[in-house]
Amino acid sequence: RNCDWSSDVCSSDLSIYLKSIASAPAKVILFGEHFIVYGGKAILCAINKRITIESKLSDSNTIHIDSDIGIITVPKNQLIEDIDIRFRPIIFLAQKILRQFNSDSGLTISIRSEIPAGVGLGSSSACCVAAASSISGLFTSYSKEDILRLALEAEKTIFENASGADTTSCTFGGILEYTKQGIQRLDMYPKFQIVIANSRIIHTTSQVVERVKKFKQKNIEEFSKLCHNEAILIDQAVDALKNNNIEVLGEKMIENQSHLQRIGVSNQTLDSMINLTKNVSHGAKITGAGDGGCIIALVDDSSLQKTLQALSEYECFPTKIDMSGVEQKTIHDNS
Repeated sequence: RNCDWSSDVCSSDLSIYLKSIASAPAKVILFGEHFIVYGGKAILCAINKRITIESKLSDSNTIHIDSDIGIITVPKNQLIEDIDIRFRPIIFLAQKILRQFNSDSGLTISIRSEIPAGVGLGSSSACCVAAASSISGLFTSYSKEDILRLALEAEKTIFENASGADTTSCTFGGILEYTKQGIQRLDMYPKFQIVIANSRIIHTTSQVVERVKKFKQKNIEEFSKLCHNEAILIDQAVDALKNNNIEVLGEKMIENQSHLQRIGVSNQTLDSMINLTKNVSHGAKITGAGDGGCIIALVDDSSLQKTLQALSEYECFPTKIDMSGVEQKTIHDNS
């Protein structure tokens, strides 16, 4: 390979025979959604459903993306504002990394996902993380911290106010405690599993956030008390996580769900789904913005199949905590 690593310059004539493959996990919010906006904490965890991205340099002057949501080919110098918003973060990363390494090549990118899109499982964040790792892997080996910075920059091309919590979860894996002051990875190895069920109800996060804001304005004292109770709940949940106490953890999920119901982000369908798990799981709640999307149910080996059966009328699947985060490898591809 004709490559000068010291100057980060790599000619494309031989690089086209390399393929970089990276994958990143989805995520769920265990506790704290919405209350985090008003100064609270949230607990997130990565799950073992992944987006996988393959990147290969080409001798074209284009960036070509083949994905589950569509196919696009654009000139590699296309203005980012003119790119279809679904592909904008990936094109942004491709352009940025090609410029950074002074490459005259084009790119062919393949995206495959195990993560349902638009249901609060961090599919866009996982895609940005996997793309940052895959494309950069054609030229160098970045740290996870570098991958995170690139991915968050890409995500902000469509979500200007992205907090970085989802992106961090998808990059590092494991369980994270997030506040507006920072993100901390919790050193624990949970034994539970999480069943995810998709309501298939489309929701708009910004509209749900605005609804919570209006609830707060109309119920200042009650909302303040809810924030206080949520903070106590999360401290107790962290203790339960550290001790692998699934019974207490389930109780805290049920309690958290009651808070979310009160601020108006659940609905009849989500409540019904959660109720189906009442006698078979350790606890269940919505995850993410609410008013649609997914619920999560806490299970162990003895309750897994019963919970899946209870939710069988919905798209549902079991997951475990992903401890690895983003993973990348570069291989020779003689095709």
